[in-house]
Amino acid sequence: MLLLAVVVIKGVDYFRAPVAPDDFSARPVTTLDGKQISLAQLSAERPLLLYFWATWCAICRYTTPTVDRLSAEGQNVLTVALRSGDDQRIRRYLQAKGMRFAVVNDPLGQHSASWRVSVTPDWVIIDKGKVVSSTSGWSSYYLIKLRLWWAGL
Repeated sequence: MLLLAVVVIKGVDYFRAPVAPDDFSARPVTTLDGKQISLAQLSAERPLLLYFWATWCAICRYTTPTVDRLSAEGQNVLTVALRSGDDQRIRRYLQAKGMRFAVVNDPLGQHSASWRVSVTPDWVIIDKGKVVSSTSGWSSYYLIKLRLWWAGL
């Protein structure tokens, strides 16, 4: 049964996995605090967790605190808030929830569309400018931490 569960999960991940745009690692993005960065820079020295989420996403209510915990522990984290309102609304949401991770606001869904994100949440691990792992839906703190550790080997 465990083997069957793993096969099903991997199959679902394969079909729902985001697809990185060709120039994603060099294309700069701007965070809510005004920093312009590239995913290549962020993932040059250690794996980066790129987390696509939304304030309206029911599952994200459970997974986003995990991302906040990873960020607070010093993990390399960047998030993309998909169609969740303007910058001020995102800031208010984060403040109300006590979350402090880096956010790229994607109010029109352009970043997410370029990655072909079809569901939220989506988790992408990038190392040295290349996607090494991805999954979607609910995932535990320990599984994401394990994926980050594995990517760093």
